[in-house]
Amino acid sequence: MKIVVVGTGYVGLVTGTCLAEVGIDVVCVDVDTKKIENLKQGILPIYEPGLDKLVHRNYDKGRLKFSTNLTESIKGADVAFIAVGTPPGEDGSADLQYVLTVARQIGENMNDYGVIITKSTVPVGTAAKVKNAIQNALDARGVNIEYDVASNPEFLKEGAAVNDFMKPDRIVVGIESERARLVLEKLYHPFVLNGHPVIFMDIASAEMTKYAANAMLATKISFMNDIANLCEVMGADVNLVRKGIGSDPRIGNKFIYPGIGYGGSCFPKDVKALVRTARENGYEMRILQSVEDVNEDQKHVLFNKVKKKFGNLSGKKFAMWGLSFKPNTDDMREAPSLVIIENLLAEGATVCAYDPVAKEEAKHMIGDKIEYAVDEYDALRDADALLVVTEWSEFKAPDFSEVKARLKNNLIFDGRNIFDRAEMERQGIEYHSIGIKSL
Repeated sequence: MKIVVVGTGYVGLVTGTCLAEVGIDVVCVDVDTKKIENLKQGILPIYEPGLDKLVHRNYDKGRLKFSTNLTESIKGADVAFIAVGTPPGEDGSADLQYVLTVARQIGENMNDYGVIITKSTVPVGTAAKVKNAIQNALDARGVNIEYDVASNPEFLKEGAAVNDFMKPDRIVVGIESERARLVLEKLYHPFVLNGHPVIFMDIASAEMTKYAANAMLATKISFMNDIANLCEVMGADVNLVRKGIGSDPRIGNKFIYPGIGYGGSCFPKDVKALVRTARENGYEMRILQSVEDVNEDQKHVLFNKVKKKFGNLSGKKFAMWGLSFKPNTDDMREAPSLVIIENLLAEGATVCAYDPVAKEEAKHMIGDKIEYAVDEYDALRDADALLVVTEWSEFKAPDFSEVKARLKNNLIFDGRNIFDRAEMERQGIEYHSIGIKSL
């Protein structure tokens, strides 16, 4: 099979590389010439554990190619994935201009039957717009070429995307024809040998499944953060509450860890888009609107604790461990750290931050407004307190004697509850976390 993946961002690069890993010929296409040239030299635009090795191996084997030329790449392709960005507009709706531009270009250049798949997260009804864009381009050419449009949403966790793609718990595909089903069964056969299914459904249901999945996970996070805030008021321990409810198989123990809000490229954007889609169709997603409201408030919780403790923050210096929205990624989109930093700087404080991989991405977004440390202990120099913002593994068991030696005050604000409250008490550290009364 010949596969074309249009877009070499997070979803497109992981998709193309993992397909090549099972022996399929893949061409990844992007309009960004510099990005394509970097990929040919083994320089990836994102950090994702294990992805660089797969890219290098499959590029060297000739199974994975990179190009800026969609006109040539699309010819003879059995499947074309559209994996370009769908950034949120000011009203929260997904911007489909890049998706539809690619669809039109495919219609202008395809020369044989193929299945065109929306891999980007797109609202219900997008496949119909993609189909219309392709057909209009074919009509303008005066040619009659058969094709199918399908929806194949991704369910990749940043930081574990390679494993998620190679060993999926399910693959969701929306189709309109038996011919498309056969093509996609063949394409995904190597990935379902573990017994997990390809779930075929109509296209609208596949498009909705992606949004519903992310909205449900976001709901669990905001629910638990709401409970955590109430625990602090009532004197309960949210960590014990989490264990108590997580042991119920109807609830489960995933995505119920309290913290300082979700971020990243998916949850914030998808919740907003689903709320907007519903509103455009005369329905209000009341629960999801609250999920979004809680999440936005939660990003201020750690700062509010700092403000309550110190009062006047002018001239204060704070160490920050973690910048990315979650560990094992350099993604800074919608990261809680951005809100916390903005609040601290607005109050006249300074920040010295350390993140294992997100430093360069942070510099693009924050610039020189903060100081960047060379390691976690360097960030502590003369700081009035430590703020834990991202739960990187290397932060979970630090040398507390070193921490105390470098901080001005034995004071930690833990936004991810990675430290043990009893240990903090033994260490003589004043400890503020989420969902537990402070020591």
